[in-house]
Amino acid sequence: MSWNPTQNPECPLDSLDSIETLIIPRARDLGGFEVRRALPAPKRQMVGPFIFFDQMGPAEFLTGGGIDVRPHPHIGLATVTYLYKGEFHHRDSTGADQMVYPGEVNWMIAGNGVTHSERTSDEMRTRPGSLFGIQTWVALPEHAEDSDASFEHHGREALPFIDEGGKQVRLILGSAYGATAPVKTFTETFYADAVLAAGAKLPLPDNHEDRGVYVSEGSVTIAGDTFEAGRMMVFRPGDRITLTAGERGARLMVLGGETLNGPRYISWNFVASSQERIDAAKEAWRQGDWAHGRFQLPPGDDAEFIPLP
Repeated sequence: MSWNPTQNPECPLDSLDSIETLIIPRARDLGGFEVRRALPAPKRQMVGPFIFFDQMGPAEFLTGGGIDVRPHPHIGLATVTYLYKGEFHHRDSTGADQMVYPGEVNWMIAGNGVTHSERTSDEMRTRPGSLFGIQTWVALPEHAEDSDASFEHHGREALPFIDEGGKQVRLILGSAYGATAPVKTFTETFYADAVLAAGAKLPLPDNHEDRGVYVSEGSVTIAGDTFEAGRMMVFRPGDRITLTAGERGARLMVLGGETLNGPRYISWNFVASSQERIDAAKEAWRQGDWAHGRFQLPPGDDAEFIPLP
């Protein structure tokens, strides 16, 4: 997915005692496939280091259908792909060639530059399919912006899982609830998939500077206020927050961590601490020197690419 300033979500002006910012994503139809973008928002560029947050789907595909995100570049961020339903075939310029399925995580550190694609596999296209998941970007601290690109995949069994009191929590990144995920991160962070039965309660970690929750399915109540699916709530540092699932239960993404030392520049697929870094990356992609330049196309998926807008 790419950032587009015309897709900014809404931040209602109504004051709610329990939260600092309420974000309502705008939906965008990509031709039978809907995306809802919560970050960046007008009042909130980031939650902790998370600078981009897209809900993909839910979508259903006929036989032969699917998603084709052609090769495109990134700098200054790490991408996180996490699915509820369906699959993606990831290829990138580090040589990674990896399927990702529900409950698994693909973590790609762009650093100074990486190119990748994500597509529905040929095997999945032989039958009707579905897709539902979350795509996020984590902005890198300045000391990691010039790091080499790298890729990690971790299966369901490798991610910490808590199952108690009507709640199931899978930790995707960072540390929370007494557990630590195996993914390499550069700053203090947490990111988890939480499934709550009706009436189940989930306290938010209170040892992180910045904390937010996105409701993917169902609803939650916080201090008497109810929030339906498609809402992101960002909370004040230090407040003790407990979420209660509604009568249909809830599925949530909880996220946050240490804030960076300042805002980031963001343009197309690039994130950086300076406009000069953005401009240099755009020029390198525009030149298209795949053999000797800054960006190379993914092995096995180098027949096409997304041009600079």
